[in-house]
Amino acid sequence: MVDDTKFLLLLLLLRSSSLCSGSELDIQCLKSIQQSVIDPRGTLKSSWNFSNGTNGFLCKFTGVECWHPDENRVLSLRLGNLGLEGPFPQGLQNCTSMSSLDLSSNNFSGPIPPDIARQMPYLTSLDLSYNSFSGSIPENISNMTYLNLLHLQDNQLSGPIPVEFNNLTRLTTFNVADNLLSGPVPLLLQKFDAYYFGGNQGLCGTPLDKCPRRRRWRIHIRLHRINDQSSIGAAIGFIVGFVVAFYFPHRFIFSKRLRAYVVRI
Repeated sequence: MVDDTKFLLLLLLLRSSSLCSGSELDIQCLKSIQQSVIDPRGTLKSSWNFSNGTNGFLCKFTGVECWHPDENRVLSLRLGNLGLEGPFPQGLQNCTSMSSLDLSSNNFSGPIPPDIARQMPYLTSLDLSYNSFSGSIPENISNMTYLNLLHLQDNQLSGPIPVEFNNLTRLTTFNVADNLLSGPVPLLLQKFDAYYFGGNQGLCGTPLDKCPRRRRWRIHIRLHRINDQSSIGAAIGFIVGFVVAFYFPHRFIFSKRLRAYVVRI
């Protein structure tokens, strides 16, 4: 509760300081997004008109929610299901007081920026679900210490879930289902239901099936068995040879330079 109060005070401080410069940054933020995404339906092109210039004009843009209707300071971006395409949008670091980003149900592709937490350090909600993002999940997300919701399901993300996610102690909603992830589920995330990890054949550990033993241990054990079998075979051969020599000592045949010699013992 104390941490939540501190967070709200911090956001209020950001909101109240440098309003003019902050508004200019937020305008630049949305301009960069509009220019960097592919917008087949023309939703952002038609709605995001920067020629107005009045106080709070950003707040009338599709998907934009402001801290106050008379201030051009972005609180959240809800751009889900707009048919947007291309790589991860650029310029989000200029929305300096944004706390929520929703890009779900679009056609974004490519990697999630490795420095995403530096761009948006105060996010409490991040929804990138139902896109085609690929590559690994950035461990940098673990630096979003205020994050309550993280949705990454239905993408093409691969590799492990970063163990650094154990630092996301505020998470109450988490979903990475239907990706290409592998490896064990980090300890902190084991409290979530198996449903939110489904569709990743390589994931294992609570709440999923146990992780298999490492293959190298199996190879090690197998080599020991082979060595043991070789030793046993050599011992048996020695014993058989000794018995034959003891009970049938009449003749042994040796060869030297392709000529046979008979030696009587």
